[in-house]
Amino acid sequence: MTPKLILASTSSYRKQLLEKLSLSFETKQPSCDETPLAGESAEDLVLRLAQLKAKSCASSQPVREFIIGSDQVCVIDDKIIGKPHTREKAIEQLTQASGQTITFYTGLALYNSQTQKCDVRLDRFNVHFRHLTRQQIEYYVDVEQPFNCAGSFKSEGLGIALFERLEGKDPNALIGLPLITLVDMLSQQGIQVLS
Repeated sequence: MTPKLILASTSSYRKQLLEKLSLSFETKQPSCDETPLAGESAEDLVLRLAQLKAKSCASSQPVREFIIGSDQVCVIDDKIIGKPHTREKAIEQLTQASGQTITFYTGLALYNSQTQKCDVRLDRFNVHFRHLTRQQIEYYVDVEQPFNCAGSFKSEGLGIALFERLEGKDPNALIGLPLITLVDMLSQQGIQVLS
């Protein structure tokens, strides 16, 4: 019987990324507390949450499932930056990022429900911002309205104009799902994307 592939996310961005691999999958909403633990680093947070998200979507039935969990945070000046949710907060975040290098940490987990083993990996991606004027930042925020995006930008859209340089293994990681790493993880579980 072919194992079921599940994406433990309701993010339309992650769903679109996984669709690039032309695999059959379904999505489920993960259920876990995403509150950081006291003293928890950004790296530890995303690894823990990716694993919790994947495991929370496992079926109670004895079926073979591979469940993908992912979590991401943005870090500026050693502080975790969340989603802005408002225009004012988005402007504030982009003002803080102007001329700086910010780091995105993405935790990726692949949970095998049959063996109950979870492969968990970390992807790090650096974004080097241009020096931006207040007018440029306000224009960008008003056009893209990135209120549900950590760091207040969408790199797959006009957000690319905010950057001097991108530095990382996989540009998909910046959107929330490192596909290069995921292909390797799936391959180790016997799921071949190119066959």
